Amino acid sequence: MPRVKPTREMEEEAEEVRQEVEGAGGAEEIPDAADTGSGGEEEGKEEEEKEVTFDELGLDEQLKRALRKKGIAKATPIQQEAIPLILEGKDVVAKAKTGSGKTFAYLLPLLHELLKLSSEGRIRKPAPNAFILVPTRELCQQIYNEASSLLEFCTSKLKVVQVTASMSDKDITVALSGPPNILVSTPACVATCISKGIMRGASIKESLSMMILDEADLLLSYRCEDDLKALIPHIPRSCQSILMSATSSSDVDKLTKLLLHNPFILTLTEVGRAKDDVIPKNVQQFWISCDAKDKMLHILALLKFELIQKKVLIFVNSIDAAFRLRLFLEKFGIRSAVLNAELPQNSRLHIIEAFNARLFDYLIATDDTKTKEEKQTDKENKKESKVSRKHLQQTLDSEFGVVRGIDFKNVFTVVNFDMPLDPAGYVHRIGRTGRANKTGASISLVSPEEDSTFEEIEHMLQDVEKKDRDCISPFPLLTKDAVESLRYRAQDVARSVTTRDIQEARCQDIKNEILNSEKLKSHFEENPRDLDLLKHDKVLSNKEIPAHLRDVPDYLIDPKTKEASNVVKLLRAAMGIDRPQRRKRQGFKGGSGKSRDPLRTFSAEGKSRRRGRKDREGEPDRRKKSKKTES
Repeated sequence: MPRVKPTREMEEEAEEVRQEVEGAGGAEEIPDAADTGSGGEEEGKEEEEKEVTFDELGLDEQLKRALRKKGIAKATPIQQEAIPLILEGKDVVAKAKTGSGKTFAYLLPLLHELLKLSSEGRIRKPAPNAFILVPTRELCQQIYNEASSLLEFCTSKLKVVQVTASMSDKDITVALSGPPNILVSTPACVATCISKGIMRGASIKESLSMMILDEADLLLSYRCEDDLKALIPHIPRSCQSILMSATSSSDVDKLTKLLLHNPFILTLTEVGRAKDDVIPKNVQQFWISCDAKDKMLHILALLKFELIQKKVLIFVNSIDAAFRLRLFLEKFGIRSAVLNAELPQNSRLHIIEAFNARLFDYLIATDDTKTKEEKQTDKENKKESKVSRKHLQQTLDSEFGVVRGIDFKNVFTVVNFDMPLDPAGYVHRIGRTGRANKTGASISLVSPEEDSTFEEIEHMLQDVEKKDRDCISPFPLLTKDAVESLRYRAQDVARSVTTRDIQEARCQDIKNEILNSEKLKSHFEENPRDLDLLKHDKVLSNKEIPAHLRDVPDYLIDPKTKEASNVVKLLRAAMGIDRPQRRKRQGFKGGSGKSRDPLRTFSAEGKSRRRGRKDREGEPDRRKKSKKTES
């Protein structure tokens, strides 16, 4: 292909593409003139508040040492406001967006108070001193890990345990023996422990000093209301209660009235006196309009042309859709993994850890929300709803949630392959990227049938952020020519993925993961570095992938898409995320990778070293001795 000399117009267009890619791929968004013109005074206040350190909050020195080891020096706005209130003993309802630091906002004051009571010898021990109740097992594991890391320098003083419904009664009894100072669990599991007599209500009433409900807006949706009501009679009047939530809802208000006494309501608008951004400014939002049947074509173009930054979290609304997409991408040589409620808990944790470690770049997650038709059916026919709910509990893990509670590390792009059913679902999905002030992007594929949902989301964002213009912009890097160049290939492959293929793939995936979950659980606990040997992105299809589908010929790529792809690659390389650092397996030395012949490992140099060692140890070499006798 002859090289075309770039004109001034082409250079300007390329510069626009670079700017768009920098926005979509990780560069921080430049504030609007209207925002910067609002006054430097407010900006100065925000900077001033960001400088608040944990030393100023009066926390225990052992906790501050653990924070320093983690590289955390400054408190987030929610931590600045919530920690002093909790230390004062007030009931608090805190509402803040995902990734704002809510977990440490309650863990730090809780641990500080318990360490203080421990040093004074005033801890009552018939039962745990604090309950942390969450809706899902994954969140339970995450909070347990965070609490354990903060207790690194005082493990002998406090004990934290997690208890889930997957544990046997014997294991739960052993875990609660002692008893621990902090119990991390789900409401259903705690209610079961009380009903079975593993924990006595009188002991809880004597010992419990603080109860924390994390992701409070989800607890009732996970059918925890009856379990919480069963727990209320055993909660002492003096117990301090904390509710943490990412959104405001009637469920949060219901729990507040049920469990709290004159609580202090803390929202992000009050924190730092800053505007409440539902979606952080460091996350750019894009959308692509396409027919439902063309969604696979568009996501193939996004991934194959590398127009979005890795790692990528893709949301779908059903398990079948997740496996259909995975099988479709496999045909083009794109490896991915599926995270859903059918898998055993250990397998889900392995998948999340492998994704966080960048062992694969694409994770397809199923959202556990019901469709509007299902909700309407539930209202019209309660009996039918109870039957379907019972069946759902038998097949899916009721204590599992992907959208909330899982801490995905360094996700750069969230793709809504299927749109969420409501604006709240959109906010929670996008909250998986841009965490801890890191940059990120979201791309939503919107079909005509999903236009009404998309408009609801737009109106919600405009109302909350008080903007007249659209908050979600059209994705600028994917051209119509680039999409059409892949249409015939994508349509042929999509037709080849049948319903039977999907069912077989689901069964095969579950068989593989159950095997991994049961046999390798103890092995990975002892050898965490071997996690990369357990690959969750294995090819599910038995058919060989055609070679012509792996790579896209240059003649199919239009110049603008090629330019955008090159800029994204350069940005990725500049950010140091182009290739993950591979871990060396234990027992293997680095080198050329060629197998060594054991018969060639003997050398004169090696013998001389051995002779030298024998001489040093006072054992003369036999050859030296024989030479002396001959002479």
